[in-house]
Amino acid sequence: MALDQDALARLRKGLTGGAGRQGRSRLGRIALFIAIAAGSSFVWLGRGEGALEVDVVTAEAPDAGTGGAVLNASGYVVARRLATVSSKATGRVMEVLFEEGAEVRAGQVLARLDDATVRAQREVSYRQRDAAQRALAEIEVRLADARRSRDRIRTLQADKLVSQSSLDAAEAEAEALAARLASARAELAVASSNVALRDRDLEDFVIRAPFSGVIISKDAQPGEMISPVSAGGGFTRTGIATIVDMDSREVEVDVNEAYINRVAAGQRAEAVLDAYSDWKIPARVTAIVPTADRQKATVRVRIGFEKLDQRILPDMGVKVRFFDEAATTRAARSVASVTGSAVHEEDGKLYVWRVDDERAHKVIIEAGEEAGGRRDVLAGLKPGDSVVAGSPEGIAEGRRLQPRKGP
Repeated sequence: MALDQDALARLRKGLTGGAGRQGRSRLGRIALFIAIAAGSSFVWLGRGEGALEVDVVTAEAPDAGTGGAVLNASGYVVARRLATVSSKATGRVMEVLFEEGAEVRAGQVLARLDDATVRAQREVSYRQRDAAQRALAEIEVRLADARRSRDRIRTLQADKLVSQSSLDAAEAEAEALAARLASARAELAVASSNVALRDRDLEDFVIRAPFSGVIISKDAQPGEMISPVSAGGGFTRTGIATIVDMDSREVEVDVNEAYINRVAAGQRAEAVLDAYSDWKIPARVTAIVPTADRQKATVRVRIGFEKLDQRILPDMGVKVRFFDEAATTRAARSVASVTGSAVHEEDGKLYVWRVDDERAHKVIIEAGEEAGGRRDVLAGLKPGDSVVAGSPEGIAEGRRLQPRKGP
């Protein structure tokens, strides 16, 4: 602080003017003024040079900390409905009507096989059925005629105009034709069934999508042989395509059996794809497979996405965090999160030392429970506020601080 030059001049004048009582009184007042000014300068300079060095941390958003996570696991995106489509018959591929990545509907034709032989067999079955129908019609006509003859002979025999043997022969003929008619009808039913069988065989040479989905693999080309069973030599395909029902995508993870008690059906989870590390996907546990792998000592857990997205692809790597519902509810009420060492208690009240313009300010807060070394703040702070970590000796309201980067 600068000294008062006018006061010093008056002091010198008083000293040279005599040592009377009035001069001594004025000299005392000036000396007291100088002492007070010097003390104030000392205190002001001391505050500037004695800044307290402290660790400073930043209050974060509530989900930036643990967020109630009780378990982390890694797994893969899978599809509950995935099928390699093949044919029921062995044949040569004539047409392939799709490409990889195509969306298909249930029943849509994917490919056709060479069906020339089956068509010829079906034509034979149709002709056999037609022949059986004509034979049946002939027998029906002959049976009707035999029954009329029998009735006439029966009338004549009643009048003793023909012998009993003639009536017996007529009745036998009618019964024989009735039996042949039943046999012809059975043969026609067999022929009709054979036609249906050949139609079914022909349909088997048309490969259709079993359900709606996306084709992720094209496994055969025109000219190749395809069979429902594996054939030797490696020249026969066992499938034409692989279809995935994209609506059935989920996550499968293997959880160590020592921690499976932290997981329950319906539990809230969060999935993060390795391909999109900043994208947090809400999910829930759909099922815990009720068996353990004795080799790996793990239990398989299935997690369903709350909302599907086209960026989620089968076989993608994914990390899953399982949340404690109670802790999640508390975090939802929070406005910020700080390290637990920044929160202090005095007279039943919680407070932190907030840093504003490099000075300490005591702020009363409302805080939740501490978990994972962090504490949720319900009121009093906002994300981005700087607070002092710990309780350094000498800190006080308005104390000048020298922040250093904390954890």
